[in-house]
Amino acid sequence: MKTPLAAWENTWTTRLGAYFPGERVVLRGRDLFTELKDLSWIGLLIYGITGNIPDQKSVRLLNGIWTLATSYPDPRIWNNRIGALAGTARSTATLGVSAGIAITEAVVYGLQPVLGATQLLIDVRERLDRGDELADVIARRLEQPCDDNNQRRLAALPGFGRPVSSRDERIAPLMRLAEELGFAQGSSVSLAFKIEETLLQSGRSKLYLNVAGLMAALLSDQGYTPAQQYQLCVLCSSGGMLFCAADAAAQPQGRFFPMRCSSIKYRGKASRQWKTDET
Repeated sequence: MKTPLAAWENTWTTRLGAYFPGERVVLRGRDLFTELKDLSWIGLLIYGITGNIPDQKSVRLLNGIWTLATSYPDPRIWNNRIGALAGTARSTATLGVSAGIAITEAVVYGLQPVLGATQLLIDVRERLDRGDELADVIARRLEQPCDDNNQRRLAALPGFGRPVSSRDERIAPLMRLAEELGFAQGSSVSLAFKIEETLLQSGRSKLYLNVAGLMAALLSDQGYTPAQQYQLCVLCSSGGMLFCAADAAAQPQGRFFPMRCSSIKYRGKASRQWKTDET
């Protein structure tokens, strides 16, 4: 009797596409070299993930999110530091950027808050459709206790609040772009700002909308599912990592934020001597 996986042995069934050596490449039923040749890379990304050829406004929106919100050239930023460390250690930019992308799966920063903000908007809208008041919905979210001992969990309101500064400097330029493209009044964007207004009116002066919340709202209004939003943003921080890797590689080796052992103020257990059964 064959195992359930036997039917998949030596075969792969997919509607995504295929490479025909020496001939052509097909992506979702369209020829890459003829039918998709005029797509930008961002346009190709949207098409490959969603199966829909995007219009220019949708391409400009995602391109603007990547450009304005996610690729700062500062090696002090947690994932950029990985790129800079790769450059200063004379590793490769590929390894530095790959490692930086891996840690962008962070719970506090990065992709998880975008997913969390998307789900928050969905949940809040469902509650409002049932007749609940927004202030009550937000209050209940904030009062929910942590269900385990893991301290590194998504905030009660992902997409709101910021540890670096209370106001997120990326909101204004992204909203200017959204206004230009005609996306500033989308239902999810409007809901995100209503949540912010409700939080501020309740005295929570530090819980402004952050860029993860605005990204989630803008992409939700484009009709992208939570999974698609995640996939569209997997590489969005790679620019900053690459910039920092190249910058550190151009500096003398090992000069990126060196630290002497004497500068480390250790307060843990004292040094211990490892012993074996023979001693």
